[in-house]
Amino acid sequence: MAQSLTKQADGQFNQLAYAKAADLYEQALRRPGSLTEAERQTAKVRLGYSYRQMRDMPNAERVYRDLIGTNELPQQYTPVYLYYAQALASNGKYRESQEVYEKYGKLQVADKRGPAFSRLYKDVSSLTKNAGSYKVEFLKMNTKKPEFSPVRYKDGLVFVSASYGGNGIKRVFNWNSTPFLDLYYVPEPENLRGSSASKLGGSKPKRQRLPGISVLRPLGSDAFTAPTANDSKTVGVFRNLTNGYENQPVSESDRFSRSLNTKYHEGPATFSHDGSRIIFTRNNYNDGHYRQSADGVNKLKLYTAKQTSGYWSEAEELPFNSDEYSTGHPALSKDDQLLYFASDRPGGFGGTDIYVSRYTDGKWGEPLNLGKDVNSKGNDLFPFIDEKNNLYFSSDGHPGLGELDMFYVQLSEEGTKPVQGIRNLGEPLNSPKDDFGIVTDGDRRGGYFSSNRKNGGDDDDLYRFSREGSLYPCRELVLAVYDAETRQPLTNTVVAIDNEKASGQKELRTDDEGAVRLCVDADSDIKFMASREGYLDNSIGFSTKNMSDDAPSRLEIMLTRPKGVLAGGRVVTGRVTGQTDKKPIGGAKITLLNQCDSSRVDVTTDENGVYSFTTTLDCDYVIEAQKDDMGTMGSRIGKDGTGSPDLTMFRKGDIMKVENIYYDLNKADIRPDAAAELDKVVALMAKYPKMIIEMRSHTDSRATTAYNNKLSANRAKQAVAYLKSKGIAGKRMIAKGYGETNPINNCKDGVDCTEEQYQANRRTEIKVIKLE
Repeated sequence: MAQSLTKQADGQFNQLAYAKAADLYEQALRRPGSLTEAERQTAKVRLGYSYRQMRDMPNAERVYRDLIGTNELPQQYTPVYLYYAQALASNGKYRESQEVYEKYGKLQVADKRGPAFSRLYKDVSSLTKNAGSYKVEFLKMNTKKPEFSPVRYKDGLVFVSASYGGNGIKRVFNWNSTPFLDLYYVPEPENLRGSSASKLGGSKPKRQRLPGISVLRPLGSDAFTAPTANDSKTVGVFRNLTNGYENQPVSESDRFSRSLNTKYHEGPATFSHDGSRIIFTRNNYNDGHYRQSADGVNKLKLYTAKQTSGYWSEAEELPFNSDEYSTGHPALSKDDQLLYFASDRPGGFGGTDIYVSRYTDGKWGEPLNLGKDVNSKGNDLFPFIDEKNNLYFSSDGHPGLGELDMFYVQLSEEGTKPVQGIRNLGEPLNSPKDDFGIVTDGDRRGGYFSSNRKNGGDDDDLYRFSREGSLYPCRELVLAVYDAETRQPLTNTVVAIDNEKASGQKELRTDDEGAVRLCVDADSDIKFMASREGYLDNSIGFSTKNMSDDAPSRLEIMLTRPKGVLAGGRVVTGRVTGQTDKKPIGGAKITLLNQCDSSRVDVTTDENGVYSFTTTLDCDYVIEAQKDDMGTMGSRIGKDGTGSPDLTMFRKGDIMKVENIYYDLNKADIRPDAAAELDKVVALMAKYPKMIIEMRSHTDSRATTAYNNKLSANRAKQAVAYLKSKGIAGKRMIAKGYGETNPINNCKDGVDCTEEQYQANRRTEIKVIKLE
């Protein structure tokens, strides 16, 4: 009997019918002595995988714990350690998960997920530091069926949910016995009411269920549209009443024709900026024919349709689909020229990868994989791109809190390459469960996402979030301490932290990698002092002021053994980076001018842009840097430890790193604080006598465009006039006003902002036009 049950279970497993397979495997394993040890092991491996695919992580953990706890698994079952670690993390057991990831990393050295997740799970606080910045609400419109992947459409949201079709067809997805999926529409904001969720979704808001009333209406199954042979749907709506929801007929412009929702799997969608075109995910179903791949699986494809006179045209396939692999989860850029999507097409880095295709000459081009800096060995999917080229996506291959976590990465202007490393959104947007399908704005002020954090399994729900704190609350900083000669990390080294925002000094010790890991608040100035017996003390400064991103930072302190230096001498280490790209500059000549005796020392930066020198007791130093076709504002370090040895160097085309020059409302006069900053520019122009600059003046968005253009031009001229009065030749300066066209925040026409936010946009910047 047990062998018969396992044979049936294997058949269901091979058909991806994991729910039925799990039930049959459980029955077989409850019959003692009827299976050999090898057969029991195979059945448990498949049972655990079935629960994993069903997102039933408590049962997956139970099966894997029993499986791994008995004997060492054969080599072919090495992935079981990875799946067990993932199940533990999904259930919030990070310490146990960390230990299993360590074992998996030793068994599968080529897979970097083992050490990466193990390192995170030693301390997950880096993903919880932002928990107070967001308010997350569970939408009361959610049901016991899945609702996920919201996308903005007209004045509301279109999202994906499960339903039962017309004509008596029960449409079930074999994977987990969930009904197939359809697209739904709900207007906002009156119908999108929410209840607060705790930081990991722990609150239990009651779902509103009214007898006899369909809370969710698919695109068609209602009193106003008769079922058709291919199970067509039209748009359903929600209307908020005193006692609940009711179905309402909708206008023709809200109708989705029968070419969209079919009786085969419908999935996430994206709309063009004017709402006239949709690109959506559907199973391989064309012209009434259901198609399968060579291995008998009906794959996902991307389809597009155009709306004319309120009706959608017949859906057409996109050219890069295939019967042999899946393509889905589309996301259009704001100009509709780039399409991001997920696919398991050959040549990727893991399960599913994120790709991008460009629309050229009326057709979509060959997809480009976004590369290993975005895609992982796991599954990367559900992309979304905002107006500032931040790409959001979900992944189970990058270190996160559990199953699918949401990440974002800043892409280049052309939208095809990352310009920074990926960042985990952390709590409360992420949880130990599946979190995916985010839609938001460029400043992440608010939006929607989907998650199964409340009930687990396939019960995905829609959540709304709003940001109530800073977008960049703190910056991850790794401070590494090395031996200056051997470059070996120095463990258990004391690092004193002097933060101007905190009273007193705090001391930490480096870990087994010679590092201290911190989360630094915005607008902080910090000094680090490393001390170790047998070495000279060394210090380095770090500031988060005026930083426009929250990318992780890394600092290094080199400790040198004493070699006849003066008593009280101290090794100081600095780093030289580019003004715009922030990349290290190697081979730069650093000149150190001792202000006590006017002595001079020259050193050269290494390939990491790092240099070191030994100070003399109680002396200030001026630091300059030289490299072909580059310049610098220089720096100073004081005998009291103030200042910084770090330098930035600029090239032709860069905007120089000086404090912004602000103006009072509707005025072009140079304020005293602006004059002090312009004096620094005077000194810089004197240091580089052949340099030509452009004074770029900007206004806020108040007043008319014509007025702001004139005002910004006058402000630029005033700044140039000030520099002329200080002896700088007029031919070396260009005055240009940009009006309100280049704000550095979201204070555009029609947006209410604080006076500080408006003032940030009233500024003059200095751009290098020529440098010799």
